[in-house]
Amino acid sequence: MNQSALHQLLSSTSARGIEKDPVKAFERRLATNLTLINSLFFSIYPETYSGAFFLELLNLMPKLFAKRSNDLRLQDLERLEEVSWYQSEKIVGMQLYVDHFNTDLKGLEKRLDYLDRLGINFIHLMPLTTRPDGPNDGGYAVNSYTEIDPKFGSREDFLELTKIMRSRKMLLMLDFVLNHTSDEFEWAKKALNGQHKYQEYYYTYPDRTVPDAFETSLPEVFPETSPGNFTYRREMDRWVMTVFNSYQWDLNYKNPEVFLEMLTKLMELVDMGVDVVRFDALAFLWKKQGTNSQNLPETHLLITLFRMCLQVMAPGVVVLAEAIVSPYEILKYFGEDNRRGNECEIAYNANFMALLWNSIATTKTNLLYHNLLTLPSKPREVTWVNYIRCHDDIGLGFDDGLIRDMGWDPWQHRGFLLDYYCRGLPWSPAIGVEFMHNPKTGDGRIAGSTASLLGLEKALINQDENLLRASIDKIILMHAIILSCGGIPVVYGGDELATLNDYSYLKDVDKREDSRWVNRPKMDWRLVDLLDTEASPASVVYTRLKHLIGLRKVTPEFADRNNFVPHQTGNPHLLVFERPGDKGDGILVLCNFDGERQVLNYDRFAQFGYAGNREFVDLVSNEIFTLESGLLQLQPYQVIWVRRS
Repeated sequence: MNQSALHQLLSSTSARGIEKDPVKAFERRLATNLTLINSLFFSIYPETYSGAFFLELLNLMPKLFAKRSNDLRLQDLERLEEVSWYQSEKIVGMQLYVDHFNTDLKGLEKRLDYLDRLGINFIHLMPLTTRPDGPNDGGYAVNSYTEIDPKFGSREDFLELTKIMRSRKMLLMLDFVLNHTSDEFEWAKKALNGQHKYQEYYYTYPDRTVPDAFETSLPEVFPETSPGNFTYRREMDRWVMTVFNSYQWDLNYKNPEVFLEMLTKLMELVDMGVDVVRFDALAFLWKKQGTNSQNLPETHLLITLFRMCLQVMAPGVVVLAEAIVSPYEILKYFGEDNRRGNECEIAYNANFMALLWNSIATTKTNLLYHNLLTLPSKPREVTWVNYIRCHDDIGLGFDDGLIRDMGWDPWQHRGFLLDYYCRGLPWSPAIGVEFMHNPKTGDGRIAGSTASLLGLEKALINQDENLLRASIDKIILMHAIILSCGGIPVVYGGDELATLNDYSYLKDVDKREDSRWVNRPKMDWRLVDLLDTEASPASVVYTRLKHLIGLRKVTPEFADRNNFVPHQTGNPHLLVFERPGDKGDGILVLCNFDGERQVLNYDRFAQFGYAGNREFVDLVSNEIFTLESGLLQLQPYQVIWVRRS
């Protein structure tokens, strides 16, 4: 039994009247997790010199718990009594930039009704804390973990927002940038001033000997704008590890003081009313010469240690893994072996997202199926975040072996996808921008809004009605899949209005070198005001998406209980999967990725368990469809949800 299930069992015992006192519950959680915390701590930090730090950890947790408000403590106990509350079909999310959405925190508060009407009750706010002026990686170069940047408002504004969101049963996710700080962070400033203690909080070196040894195996994350992995700082006459950007200093978790400090920062963040913590760039946490310093075993031990401590102090808060890695690697962030289910509760389903874009470009689902059918199942207690777009790029980190199994050359196939989405070729409907082209390897990634990548921008430019209809259908197809495939669906802010690429970043000296800003648009509230009065692409997409969200929330089969069953059809253009229910019922999802009508034979349909008659109700359209001549017809880019009862 993993620790989460054990705590739920203990909580259910409390619910029967044995114990409901938050302090006693904390003491019991600490006793329950203590053996595992001890094992994890000394697996990371040698006992010969870390015993005192472990005692400091034991003293720290009660102090941190004492600072948690009583309201949040009671909320923790309520969530423990629910079984994996974050797997519910009733949760639908949106990711947004506060200033791009409606100026500041007060502006966001005023627009919560808009999100509520759409059906959004889980909000991921992009970084809100102070950051350097000028380039700051979209706020991921942090000057503070809890101090709100004045351009968004005040700490009081944030606390009022979280209070109102709790009253509306809306969940909040914020980032915890645990791999690095900015070079303006308090620790970095002290390091620059020559304080040795804080130089040890980072990877700093007096010459190039160690950095050069690291560079032999470290890849470059941003080869165009920040080549190499170390930056010389004249102020302290030392080289500092900067894997992402020169102004982002990597934290040295080999120093146990860093873990203790960061655990404190984590609790300070969640005590502000955060429900889900997004662990940013967590694949990079542990550095080791001779490796690529990604996904190392020590990284997983460290994340599990964070979670086990958080579970003791704030068990109603869950952790999301932002690890955009291969599908086999991402599963490890849920925990392996005796840590299975004890690492992160949620992870980005990034490979699935990229495979959907692959299917759009190729019109085929064979690579998608190959991945779905070969990937091991995740632990039952955890879930995915499913998404189409986000603030970041679309990476093409498909498994080369699986691409070769399709008979394709991996390098050529990635080149085709970059051609299709980013290079403005006449035969492609997509208008995107290449991100971080690496001339050494030929690699690149894809930036662009959902609508522009799916053809809407080109349709409007060319006044092509057929392409316009197809692009809208593709937008709905992609969203219908993430709403039904299992996990938390997260809509990217603006996609509900079919927002196009935003090229204004090219005029901003601090942004023009980062093409990801093309898919970070500002909200157009004029479009919202016209949603009910004109049949614009924004209105059509909004209305259809709102309908799908509403359907999801009344369909219990869409809750994530590891009940995702892909069905092969023999038709390379179709994706078909089932979401079985608990009583022999279920939902069959059928998707056509082709611009031509496709058919599915009745015999194949019957194999899925949907035999007995030839008339079915499509929940999406609320229309009855009939199998004509033993064939089910799917229109171009159509998605159908069929209930089996």
